[in-house]
Amino acid sequence: MNYSIDPLCLQVLKAYTIGVFPMGNKNDELDWYCPSKRCVFFLDEFRYHKRLDRKIKKNIFDIRVNENFKLTMQKCANRPDTWITPQIYDIYTKLNEYGYAHSVEAYFGGELVGGLYGVSIAGAFMGESMFHTQTDASKVCLVYLVERLKSKGFIILDCQFATSHLQSFGAKIITHDEYIEILNKALTLNVNFLDKVY
Repeated sequence: MNYSIDPLCLQVLKAYTIGVFPMGNKNDELDWYCPSKRCVFFLDEFRYHKRLDRKIKKNIFDIRVNENFKLTMQKCANRPDTWITPQIYDIYTKLNEYGYAHSVEAYFGGELVGGLYGVSIAGAFMGESMFHTQTDASKVCLVYLVERLKSKGFIILDCQFATSHLQSFGAKIITHDEYIEILNKALTLNVNFLDKVY
């Protein structure tokens, strides 16, 4: 971990390594969370419906990585109630510049129509948010993300809080202690989300 980075960004990265993550509040301050139950994907247990598989094989979307991280975050925040405050936006765009935060983006006709972003540290990827303006665009990004993580040797995708949508893809709910045990194993791995280190 590079210790010359912005102190607040470093604080966020260190928090991830002990199972804690931030969310912005209405005062544009950081609230810190460490839920007793954690929603995660064990990558080998990820699954999706045949209908989505057929759509993926049609190559309807052009999938790109880190092409426009800032716009992806902006679109994730474009909802009536969001925890992606200006401070969160500033922190994660810096983490992207440092090589820790990444976006997976779906384009259709040259327009960004779906995406997600999160943070990678060693063999763990912490998913933060996703959006879509075209049906299945974010789902295709999620499938791409999982396949990329598997191919590079990651062992866990942290989704933080459970939703029925995530559970339909095979996400599991585990205890905090179980999460920390897996996280600690992931942090020992020498893997990298990027094809090359910048």
